Amino acid sequence: RHQPGGISADKNRDQLMEKATIFPATGMPDKSWWRALWPDPESVIRSMLIQPGMIVTDLGCGDGYFTASIARQVGQGRVIAVDLDPVMLDQAKVVCASLKNCDWLLGNAMELHLLLHDLVDYVLIANTFHGAPDKTELAREIGRVLKSKGRLAIINWYPLPREETVILGKPRGPATALRMSPEQTEAAVEPAGYKLEKRVEFPPYHYGAIFLRTN
Repeated sequence: RHQPGGISADKNRDQLMEKATIFPATGMPDKSWWRALWPDPESVIRSMLIQPGMIVTDLGCGDGYFTASIARQVGQGRVIAVDLDPVMLDQAKVVCASLKNCDWLLGNAMELHLLLHDLVDYVLIANTFHGAPDKTELAREIGRVLKSKGRLAIINWYPLPREETVILGKPRGPATALRMSPEQTEAAVEPAGYKLEKRVEFPPYHYGAIFLRTN
């Protein structure tokens, strides 16, 4: 039984808990500079070894900027877009409205195995891995939904000082302290049962790391 004001207190606590599950510094950026930084998302997706027929999870899909490109690339396959923010997920649905091979899941990346009913070929995390509170545990959770020899791919900002990553005249991206080198990304992911398959360069400020599940 709630004391007077107890419902409000519970609601506030739930809101705080929900905010705690959102990776810090991973909000969806302004579309103008995001498109300036990623003018050709189709080529990004092709270079990340996403192939026709795959079942791909776009984890932390945001407003669907890469989701649509994944859907076109997999063709007869499917893309499962996952995000914790219902507003972002609604925006992604609009971006992908003409595509018929998209599924949408609202939920926490750290509970991915509870959201997906079947194993997938590939999980992409674009520009949010740096904010994961426990990166190795996140990689381990992703491993629970990957098929044997499935791939986990991460697109990250290079660890350049934020004041040096200028787009449309302003510093952009996460705080300098949150950025990760490729070696740091590998050190976080490989203990969860992966090996690096390929590294991809995305000038001027990003790299991609593609890992194969080994267990």
